Amino acid sequence: MTEIVTERLCLRPFRAADLPAFVAYRSTHGVARYQSWDTTYSQADAERFLAEQQAAELGQPGEWVQLAAVDRATGELCGDCAVRIETDDPARAEIGVTLAPGHQGRGLASEALGAVIAALFDRFGVERVHAETDTRNAAVHRLLERLGLRCEKRIPDAEWFKGEWVSLRIYAITREQWGREPHGRT
Repeated sequence: MTEIVTERLCLRPFRAADLPAFVAYRSTHGVARYQSWDTTYSQADAERFLAEQQAAELGQPGEWVQLAAVDRATGELCGDCAVRIETDDPARAEIGVTLAPGHQGRGLASEALGAVIAALFDRFGVERVHAETDTRNAAVHRLLERLGLRCEKRIPDAEWFKGEWVSLRIYAITREQWGREPHGRT
């Protein structure tokens, strides 16, 4: 898999050495709140994740691919970006991002996700990128909007999630729009 390098980050496949930091942020309430896992995320969960990711290849339709977002200066795992190119329509991809609490608020999520979006458009022939978000997650809404994604839809009570009905927002951007809107990207 090709790495994606930004000013401060290297986005690359996960390695076994990343797992302790990965477990630490995934088991944090504030991080797990809007994600498919919960705060009981364990080392065994991380090892299963790593085994599943071994066959994942960025740019290939189907399964989610997780890219470790690593600080280029320190080698520290800051978080990760998720990408899934749709099997039935490989011109469309879904994205997500997770950052460890100690790395939030410094623009790293914008830098990482912006680089992933650019790679999807420039290297992998994707024409449209979207993200599904919990309507309560205002921080990710601001992030996506900074990157030029627009909220296309709000779906009230869209799914039963962690014991409650949650509403979703769908954000998206096309290749053409991405080329016209440089704000928020490094």
